[in-house]
Amino acid sequence: MRDSPQSINIVPRAVLTDQQDLRLTDAVTNVSNVVLGSTIQGRSQNYLIRGFSTQVFAVDGVLVDPAINFYPVTRDLVDAERVEVIKGPASMLFGRGDPGGVINIVTRRPTLEPTADASVQGGSFGFRRFQGSVSSALPAVEGLAARLSFAAQEDPTFRNFGGDTNRRVFVAPAFSWTPSADTRVYVNSEFTNQHSQYDEGLVAFRGRVPLDNISRFYGEPSSRYSGAFNTITMRAEHDVNENLMLRQIVSGQWGTFDVFAARAESVNTAGTLVNRRESAVNSRFAAVDTQSEAVMKFETFGLAHTGLLGIEYSNGFRHALLLQGNLAPVSFLTPVFGAAFQPLRFQSDLKQKLEVYGFYAQDQIVLAPGLQLVVGARFDLGSQYYFSRVPASKSQPPEQTLFGASPRVGLIYRPFEPLTFYASYATSFLPQTASVLNVTSPPPSTGDQIEVGTRVDLNPGLTLSAAAFRITRDNVAATDPQNPTFSVITGQQQSQGVEADLAGEILPGWNIIGSVGLIDARITKDTTFAIGNRLAGVPVFSGSLWTTYDVQHGPLRGLGLGFGITHVGQRYGDLNNSFTVGAYNRLDALVYYDFDAHWRLSVNMRNLTNARYIEAPTSVTNNTPGAPFTVLATITARL
Repeated sequence: MRDSPQSINIVPRAVLTDQQDLRLTDAVTNVSNVVLGSTIQGRSQNYLIRGFSTQVFAVDGVLVDPAINFYPVTRDLVDAERVEVIKGPASMLFGRGDPGGVINIVTRRPTLEPTADASVQGGSFGFRRFQGSVSSALPAVEGLAARLSFAAQEDPTFRNFGGDTNRRVFVAPAFSWTPSADTRVYVNSEFTNQHSQYDEGLVAFRGRVPLDNISRFYGEPSSRYSGAFNTITMRAEHDVNENLMLRQIVSGQWGTFDVFAARAESVNTAGTLVNRRESAVNSRFAAVDTQSEAVMKFETFGLAHTGLLGIEYSNGFRHALLLQGNLAPVSFLTPVFGAAFQPLRFQSDLKQKLEVYGFYAQDQIVLAPGLQLVVGARFDLGSQYYFSRVPASKSQPPEQTLFGASPRVGLIYRPFEPLTFYASYATSFLPQTASVLNVTSPPPSTGDQIEVGTRVDLNPGLTLSAAAFRITRDNVAATDPQNPTFSVITGQQQSQGVEADLAGEILPGWNIIGSVGLIDARITKDTTFAIGNRLAGVPVFSGSLWTTYDVQHGPLRGLGLGFGITHVGQRYGDLNNSFTVGAYNRLDALVYYDFDAHWRLSVNMRNLTNARYIEAPTSVTNNTPGAPFTVLATITARL
């Protein structure tokens, strides 16, 4: 982290365990200027990092293929060793991506020594979950170890779905093989199956979202979502000698999702009825990604270099069929189930294929003691077939040629060992994957960032980091204000702000992770939305604090206490700035007791004050309410 000229924040497994973070959202809330952007109608998650939305993230450094468009299930964290948030463009690390940053989940590696843990959980609103992980050497092959992580949960939630529930099953087999001290092979696979309610949340009217009844649901009990996402990734590394390491990564991703939903469209002028429609989607997708890299250490003219050369190949497709129909409206304040579904009619048939070659090189040069220069560039070229057939048009477009250059330069200065300063300029390139109505070849999204920052180790286990940044992004996809099912490509948006993060151990047994962020994110050029409008869902000020204390000595040894507060400021709900959602403060607490090295009982309490708030505003008809006061009890057994 100290040798990187950009902000990197890490949420370690200890925090994930103490907070009982069952959603990726709960983990990244600990990081400055990161908030939930949308639950994608209860199906998945995307995030606003430094003001800009990102719908994909990485697992062990491999991004979800952009052709897939979004991660189609809610990501489980049972196999996560830590969660990293790399702020700003990360093209040199992760290839194509959004300019705000990327979230990378580092998985738990298999161990040669036997280990195992399992947890049983129960909580408010009928929540129940079983999870575990077991790891050991496989005696048949020298240096071969395996880990199996798994989780199954049922979550009826506080929302009034008419008796339905949400279910998810996650299984992650992993293998590691070290045939010699110079060679390492790691294979990680993940399989997720999810059946949940299609839930758009609450509806805004006359500039606000009523919070008198946060369980209010405008769908029907038969509105359902089924999603499956699978991936297998192999990473092999070989040290040719002390100055050259070769790395090969191969990853395959595939899955499907199906939607049958009653969707809110608008509120009538009097504010008494919510107009609705039927919607059915069938989508399938698959992708393969390979990365070949060489990491070299060498000297020229007395200067030490660490060089990176890489080639990436990515090939993905998706096919999504959309049907729509009419559906009777429901009351805005007292919706009642039971509307009769009507015949569906064809709306669109989207076919997309994305094939991209990436070439990248980076050199990290030690100019003088404490002074390093990082220079690099990535070049992406390929083709994209993008055809959204609608009833009015069946003409197939030609393939679109893609090219993007993403340079990067950074300077790192360490005047003395605990203190680091850095400055950087970086760019991003991302092929457009949003469903844009009547547009055959939407232009790729590009961005650039200027950042300055510092890190200081207050003690060996406690680090304070701070940064200031400005990001400009062009060709941004946004919800079409005339047809929310589709997107429009807008002009230019800019985000600038400051942030600080503190993480580590203050005293033996006393740990802390906290953040504050201040950000101004606006439209700077556009023909669809007003220039100067604030970006949707982005608070001007946000922050979080989580601290735990574990009694070290005496009769109370084994007892642990935790407390947290999350603040998110007022946000606009759409790019038209037609409505706002209020600021909120959420208070959380933890009590746990370790009976011995093998057994723990913990009780997590969230939203102690039972505050009512919107966790993620997405559009007028899609606003996710935060959960009320909840209790989660966990019994954990360890080998």
